[in-house]
Amino acid sequence: MAKLVVMGATLKCDKGTAPGSLVVLPVNRTTGEGPPAATVMDFAPVVNISSFAMCQGTNSANPAVAAATAAASGTPTPAPCIPVTTSPWSPGASATTIGGMKALTKDCTCKCAWTGTISVSDAGQSSIDVD
Repeated sequence: MAKLVVMGATLKCDKGTAPGSLVVLPVNRTTGEGPPAATVMDFAPVVNISSFAMCQGTNSANPAVAAATAAASGTPTPAPCIPVTTSPWSPGASATTIGGMKALTKDCTCKCAWTGTISVSDAGQSSIDVD
């Protein structure tokens, strides 16, 4: 059993410098302790997944970081984080679906094109577990 993730959950990117948050649009009208519940399809950059402040200066996969580092004569330089997620959260709940999609659980991760791995630090609720 894993915690169901809801609107306002706290997210972390291993390449970011600060936590972000999850926005869940109330499309499926399913809630968990009040806020809308998330599915694995809630992965759109900026719409669902907020910025993580700055992308670490050691992440040369991010073109903004590479450009900032080059401008600083090779000194690793962070750049604003704009996540570029291109695929759903994984793995999702094994048995629970919302609107025909797997429910998003606290143990899921999502990949950023700039080599970051996004995870859920806090599910946004404490009492609903799903399979």
